[in-house]
Amino acid sequence: MSGLVPQGQWLPDRQPAYVASWIYVFGVACLASLVVIIASGLVLTLGGITWWHTSSVGHFFNSIHLWSVELFFATMVIHLWGKFFMAAWRGHRGMTWATGALAFFGSLGTAFTGYLMQTNFDSQWITTQAKDGLNAAAIGAYFNVMNVGQMVLWHVSLMPLVVGIIVAIHLILVRRKGVVPPIGAETPSAAEPLETEPSATEPTAASPYAAGPGTPVAPGSPPAPEPAAPAAPEPAAPVGPEPGEPAQPVPSRSIHTEADVAPLNQEVTP
Repeated sequence: MSGLVPQGQWLPDRQPAYVASWIYVFGVACLASLVVIIASGLVLTLGGITWWHTSSVGHFFNSIHLWSVELFFATMVIHLWGKFFMAAWRGHRGMTWATGALAFFGSLGTAFTGYLMQTNFDSQWITTQAKDGLNAAAIGAYFNVMNVGQMVLWHVSLMPLVVGIIVAIHLILVRRKGVVPPIGAETPSAAEPLETEPSATEPTAASPYAAGPGTPVAPGSPPAPEPAAPAAPEPAAPVGPEPGEPAQPVPSRSIHTEADVAPLNQEVTP
Protein backbone atom coordinates (compact mmCIF):
# COMPACT_ATOMS: atom_id res chain seq x y z
CA MET A 1 0.00 0.00 0.00
CA SER A 2 2.95 2.33 0.51
CA GLY A 3 3.42 2.63 -3.25
CA LEU A 4 -0.23 3.46 -3.95
CA VAL A 5 -1.03 5.71 -1.00
CA PRO A 6 1.36 8.13 0.77
CA GLN A 7 2.54 7.06 4.18
CA GLY A 8 0.03 7.87 6.88
CA GLN A 9 -2.84 8.55 4.45
CA TRP A 10 -4.38 5.07 4.18
CA LEU A 11 -5.86 5.17 7.70
CA PRO A 12 -5.19 8.71 8.91
CA ASP A 13 -5.86 9.51 12.55
CA ARG A 14 -6.53 13.19 11.86
CA GLN A 15 -8.79 14.86 9.31
CA PRO A 16 -9.75 18.47 8.51
CA ALA A 17 -12.55 19.96 10.59
CA TYR A 18 -15.04 20.02 7.70
CA VAL A 19 -15.04 16.20 7.53
CA ALA A 20 -17.33 16.25 10.60
CA SER A 21 -20.21 17.28 8.30
CA TRP A 22 -22.92 14.70 7.60
CA ILE A 23 -22.32 14.89 3.85
CA TYR A 24 -19.07 12.96 4.35
CA VAL A 25 -20.82 10.08 6.15
CA PHE A 26 -22.79 8.64 3.22
CA GLY A 27 -19.73 7.42 1.35
CA VAL A 28 -18.67 5.28 4.31
CA ALA A 29 -22.27 4.11 4.83
CA CYS A 30 -22.42 3.06 1.18
CA LEU A 31 -19.18 1.10 1.58
CA ALA A 32 -20.47 -0.62 4.73
CA SER A 33 -23.67 -1.62 2.90
CA LEU A 34 -21.58 -3.11 0.10
CA VAL A 35 -19.75 -5.32 2.60
CA VAL A 36 -23.09 -6.64 3.93
CA ILE A 37 -24.30 -7.24 0.35
CA ILE A 38 -21.26 -9.32 -0.51
CA ALA A 39 -21.40 -11.33 2.73
CA SER A 40 -25.13 -12.14 2.45
CA GLY A 41 -24.77 -12.90 -1.28
CA LEU A 42 -22.03 -15.44 -0.58
CA VAL A 43 -24.35 -17.21 1.87
CA LEU A 44 -27.14 -17.27 -0.74
CA THR A 45 -24.87 -18.84 -3.35
CA LEU A 46 -24.31 -21.83 -1.05
CA GLY A 47 -28.02 -22.73 -1.13
CA GLY A 48 -28.79 -21.82 -4.74
CA ILE A 49 -31.20 -19.40 -6.35
CA THR A 50 -34.34 -21.20 -5.07
CA TRP A 51 -33.11 -21.83 -1.51
CA TRP A 52 -34.83 -18.78 -0.07
CA HIS A 53 -38.23 -20.06 -1.31
CA THR A 54 -38.12 -23.24 0.81
CA SER A 55 -35.95 -22.34 3.85
CA SER A 56 -36.57 -19.81 6.60
CA VAL A 57 -32.81 -19.33 6.97
CA GLY A 58 -32.53 -18.71 3.23
CA HIS A 59 -35.44 -16.25 3.40
CA PHE A 60 -33.69 -14.43 6.26
CA PHE A 61 -30.45 -14.01 4.33
CA ASN A 62 -32.35 -13.04 1.20
CA SER A 63 -34.08 -10.27 3.18
CA ILE A 64 -30.73 -9.06 4.54
CA HIS A 65 -29.38 -9.06 0.98
CA LEU A 66 -32.38 -7.11 -0.32
CA TRP A 67 -32.46 -4.43 2.38
CA SER A 68 -28.69 -3.93 2.28
CA VAL A 69 -29.07 -3.29 -1.46
CA GLU A 70 -31.79 -0.74 -0.73
CA LEU A 71 -29.57 0.99 1.83
CA PHE A 72 -26.63 0.80 -0.56
CA PHE A 73 -28.44 2.67 -3.32
CA ALA A 74 -30.02 5.19 -0.95
CA THR A 75 -26.66 6.19 0.51
CA MET A 76 -24.95 6.05 -2.87
CA VAL A 77 -27.45 8.45 -4.47
CA ILE A 78 -27.06 10.93 -1.58
CA HIS A 79 -23.28 10.57 -1.76
CA LEU A 80 -23.29 11.05 -5.54
CA TRP A 81 -25.48 14.15 -5.56
CA GLY A 82 -23.73 15.62 -2.54
CA LYS A 83 -20.36 15.40 -4.27
CA PHE A 84 -21.86 16.72 -7.50
CA PHE A 85 -23.04 19.94 -5.85
CA MET A 86 -19.69 20.20 -4.05
CA ALA A 87 -17.88 19.95 -7.43
CA ALA A 88 -15.87 16.97 -6.18
CA TRP A 89 -13.70 16.96 -9.30
CA ARG A 90 -11.83 20.05 -8.03
CA GLY A 91 -8.19 19.79 -7.06
CA HIS A 92 -7.20 17.21 -9.70
CA ARG A 93 -9.88 14.79 -8.47
CA GLY A 94 -11.43 14.11 -11.87
CA MET A 95 -10.58 10.40 -11.80
CA THR A 96 -12.00 10.10 -8.30
CA TRP A 97 -15.30 11.52 -9.52
CA ALA A 98 -15.27 9.37 -12.69
CA THR A 99 -14.66 6.11 -10.83
CA GLY A 100 -17.44 6.93 -8.37
CA ALA A 101 -19.88 7.52 -11.24
CA LEU A 102 -18.78 4.28 -12.94
CA ALA A 103 -19.33 2.38 -9.69
CA PHE A 104 -22.89 3.74 -9.59
CA PHE A 105 -23.74 2.61 -13.13
CA GLY A 106 -22.05 -0.75 -12.59
CA SER A 107 -24.13 -1.24 -9.46
CA LEU A 108 -27.30 -0.59 -11.46
CA GLY A 109 -26.41 -3.45 -13.81
CA THR A 110 -25.62 -5.73 -10.89
CA ALA A 111 -28.95 -4.97 -9.19
CA PHE A 112 -30.81 -5.47 -12.49
CA THR A 113 -29.41 -8.99 -12.98
CA GLY A 114 -30.24 -9.74 -9.35
CA TYR A 115 -33.90 -8.93 -9.90
CA LEU A 116 -33.94 -11.19 -12.95
CA MET A 117 -32.82 -14.28 -10.99
CA GLN A 118 -35.40 -14.15 -8.19
CA THR A 119 -37.34 -17.03 -9.81
CA ASN A 120 -40.75 -15.57 -8.94
CA PHE A 121 -43.49 -13.65 -10.75
CA ASP A 122 -41.71 -10.35 -10.27
CA SER A 123 -38.62 -11.59 -12.03
CA GLN A 124 -40.73 -13.02 -14.89
CA TRP A 125 -42.45 -9.69 -15.48
CA ILE A 126 -39.17 -7.75 -15.28
CA THR A 127 -37.50 -10.24 -17.63
CA THR A 128 -40.13 -9.97 -20.36
CA GLN A 129 -40.21 -6.18 -20.23
CA ALA A 130 -36.42 -5.98 -20.31
CA LYS A 131 -36.28 -8.42 -23.22
CA ASP A 132 -38.51 -6.17 -25.32
CA GLY A 133 -36.36 -3.15 -24.50
CA LEU A 134 -33.08 -4.92 -25.31
CA ASN A 135 -34.48 -6.26 -28.57
CA ALA A 136 -35.50 -2.74 -29.56
CA ALA A 137 -31.90 -1.63 -28.88
CA ALA A 138 -30.59 -4.51 -31.08
CA ILE A 139 -28.57 -6.07 -28.24
CA GLY A 140 -31.07 -8.73 -27.11
CA ALA A 141 -29.12 -11.46 -28.93
CA TYR A 142 -25.96 -10.72 -26.91
CA PHE A 143 -27.58 -10.16 -23.53
CA ASN A 144 -30.38 -12.70 -23.15
CA VAL A 145 -32.29 -11.83 -20.00
CA MET A 146 -34.55 -14.85 -20.50
CA ASN A 147 -31.62 -17.16 -19.81
CA VAL A 148 -31.55 -17.65 -16.03
CA GLY A 149 -28.14 -19.34 -16.03
CA GLN A 150 -26.59 -16.43 -17.90
CA MET A 151 -28.09 -13.91 -15.49
CA VAL A 152 -26.82 -15.88 -12.48
CA LEU A 153 -23.31 -15.84 -13.95
CA TRP A 154 -23.47 -12.07 -14.57
CA HIS A 155 -24.86 -11.32 -11.12
CA VAL A 156 -22.70 -13.64 -9.02
CA SER A 157 -19.28 -13.48 -10.69
CA LEU A 158 -18.84 -10.92 -13.45
CA MET A 159 -20.63 -7.77 -12.24
CA PRO A 160 -19.46 -7.95 -8.59
CA LEU A 161 -15.88 -8.33 -9.81
CA VAL A 162 -16.17 -5.24 -12.02
CA VAL A 163 -17.83 -3.16 -9.29
CA GLY A 164 -15.30 -4.32 -6.70
CA ILE A 165 -12.33 -3.28 -8.86
CA ILE A 166 -13.87 0.15 -9.55
CA VAL A 167 -14.63 0.71 -5.87
CA ALA A 168 -11.06 -0.28 -4.92
CA ILE A 169 -9.63 2.22 -7.42
CA HIS A 170 -12.04 4.86 -6.10
CA LEU A 171 -10.90 4.33 -2.50
CA ILE A 172 -7.22 4.49 -3.47
CA LEU A 173 -7.79 7.78 -5.28
CA VAL A 174 -9.67 9.20 -2.29
CA ARG A 175 -6.78 8.31 0.02
CA ARG A 176 -4.21 9.74 -2.38
CA LYS A 177 -5.98 13.01 -3.14
CA GLY A 178 -7.86 13.37 0.13
CA VAL A 179 -11.53 14.17 0.58
CA VAL A 180 -12.77 17.17 -1.35
CA PRO A 181 -13.22 20.30 0.81
CA PRO A 182 -16.41 22.37 0.66
CA ILE A 183 -16.45 25.19 -1.86
CA GLY A 184 -14.62 28.16 -0.33
CA ALA A 185 -12.87 26.15 2.38
CA GLU A 186 -9.10 26.14 2.62
CA THR A 187 -7.44 22.89 1.63
CA PRO A 188 -4.76 21.81 4.13
CA SER A 189 -1.38 21.57 2.47
CA ALA A 190 0.49 18.29 2.69
CA ALA A 191 3.75 20.19 3.19
CA GLU A 192 2.53 21.88 6.35
CA PRO A 193 3.23 19.91 9.54
CA LEU A 194 0.32 18.84 11.66
CA GLU A 195 -0.25 20.73 14.88
CA THR A 196 0.59 18.57 17.86
CA GLU A 197 0.48 19.27 21.55
CA PRO A 198 3.91 19.46 23.24
CA SER A 199 4.73 16.59 25.54
CA ALA A 200 5.86 16.94 29.12
CA THR A 201 9.49 16.30 28.18
CA GLU A 202 9.62 18.77 25.32
CA PRO A 203 10.55 22.38 26.16
CA THR A 204 8.03 25.03 25.32
CA ALA A 205 8.67 28.51 24.00
CA ALA A 206 6.76 30.00 26.91
CA SER A 207 9.29 28.71 29.45
CA PRO A 208 12.31 31.02 29.98
CA TYR A 209 14.45 27.90 30.42
CA ALA A 210 13.21 26.04 27.34
CA ALA A 211 16.75 25.34 26.12
CA GLY A 212 19.87 25.75 28.19
CA PRO A 213 23.30 26.81 26.97
CA GLY A 214 24.66 24.47 24.36
CA THR A 215 21.29 22.82 23.62
CA PRO A 216 20.95 22.15 19.86
CA VAL A 217 18.03 23.88 18.17
CA ALA A 218 16.18 22.28 15.25
CA PRO A 219 16.53 24.09 11.92
CA GLY A 220 13.75 26.60 11.36
CA SER A 221 12.66 26.72 14.99
CA PRO A 222 12.78 30.05 16.85
CA PRO A 223 15.64 30.47 19.35
CA ALA A 224 14.85 30.01 23.01
CA PRO A 225 14.45 33.26 24.95
CA GLU A 226 17.24 34.28 27.29
CA PRO A 227 16.55 33.86 31.03
CA ALA A 228 15.54 37.10 32.74
CA ALA A 229 18.20 38.76 34.95
CA PRO A 230 17.39 38.83 38.69
CA ALA A 231 16.02 42.17 39.91
CA ALA A 232 18.30 44.36 42.08
CA PRO A 233 17.20 44.64 45.74
CA GLU A 234 15.57 47.91 46.74
CA PRO A 235 17.62 50.12 49.16
CA ALA A 236 16.47 50.12 52.76
CA ALA A 237 14.77 53.22 54.11
CA PRO A 238 16.98 55.41 56.37
CA VAL A 239 16.35 55.11 60.11
CA GLY A 240 17.71 58.54 61.18
CA PRO A 241 15.73 61.80 61.44
CA GLU A 242 14.36 63.52 58.44
CA PRO A 243 16.44 66.34 56.98
CA GLY A 244 15.89 69.60 58.93
CA GLU A 245 14.70 67.98 62.18
CA PRO A 246 16.85 68.06 65.41
CA ALA A 247 18.35 64.81 66.49
CA GLN A 248 16.59 63.15 69.44
CA PRO A 249 18.76 61.89 72.31
CA VAL A 250 19.00 58.16 72.63
CA PRO A 251 17.99 57.01 76.15
CA SER A 252 20.57 55.08 78.18
CA ARG A 253 20.04 51.43 78.82
CA SER A 254 20.71 51.90 82.61
CA ILE A 255 18.22 53.88 84.77
CA HIS A 256 19.80 53.06 88.14
CA THR A 257 21.31 56.49 88.88
CA GLU A 258 21.16 58.41 92.18
CA ALA A 259 18.83 61.03 90.73
CA ASP A 260 16.42 58.36 89.66
CA VAL A 261 16.58 56.19 92.77
CA ALA A 262 16.36 59.03 95.34
CA PRO A 263 12.66 59.78 94.92
CA LEU A 264 11.89 56.14 95.44
CA ASN A 265 13.54 56.11 98.96
CA GLN A 266 11.45 59.03 100.30
CA GLU A 267 8.58 58.28 102.63
CA VAL A 268 5.15 59.08 101.43
CA THR A 269 3.01 61.05 103.92
CA PRO A 270 -0.62 60.04 103.81
